[in-house]
Amino acid sequence: MGRIPKIVQILFTLSVAAAALFVLSGYGYQWEIWSMGTAFKILTNSAYAAAALIILNIGALFLVYKSGYGKRYLYVLVGLILTASVFGTARYWQNQAEMHPPIHDITTDLDNPPEFDAMVAVRADVPNPPEYAGEETAATQREAYPDLQPLFLPADYDNVFDVVVSLVESRRWELVNADRDAGLVEATEKLPWFGFKDDVVIRIDSIDGESRVDMRSKSRIGRGDLGVNANRIRDFLNDLEGRVN
Repeated sequence: MGRIPKIVQILFTLSVAAAALFVLSGYGYQWEIWSMGTAFKILTNSAYAAAALIILNIGALFLVYKSGYGKRYLYVLVGLILTASVFGTARYWQNQAEMHPPIHDITTDLDNPPEFDAMVAVRADVPNPPEYAGEETAATQREAYPDLQPLFLPADYDNVFDVVVSLVESRRWELVNADRDAGLVEATEKLPWFGFKDDVVIRIDSIDGESRVDMRSKSRIGRGDLGVNANRIRDFLNDLEGRVN
């Protein structure tokens, strides 16, 4: 009976350590403390540790209850919440990876994707080049994201261009290029946690009194994007349509 408080203390410490390592895996990479490979090893191992600690914390809850160490109950409960959060987050992203195809270059115009201009120099040394990924990616996107289409708006070109720029700035993306004459807006979004950077190019065309908006979003690194680029395009175009209309 007397050993239970010590067990609780150890479990609590291990639970906090697993949660801290899980969070720090991404920030450590973003802060250039360790490589991406090391970051993913830390993330994976801390998630496995959290899964084991969930079981141990549940057992500890029962032991604390039976032993009468009521004051230790909170420590075990906090440890259980931390480890469950870690494992739940890891499972969520694993499910996202399984649900979405391993592509990272998404566009509303598969026949003539918007091309990066000012962003070409920015992406010069990143693993994924600025050029469109190709027909294989296009075919995969047609099957996975058939809803991604150009947006047609009953508004004049200048108005749509201004709203596009305003939306980019409101999202706190880094605005790299806003070329009104060319109808191009380019920007970068830095994702939290790992600090991955994805680039977008938005093309605005005036057609028969309407404005057509096409958007392309591409990750700088990685083969798959867990659906992030497609979601970014959906959210942006939905907000744009709401603001213009």
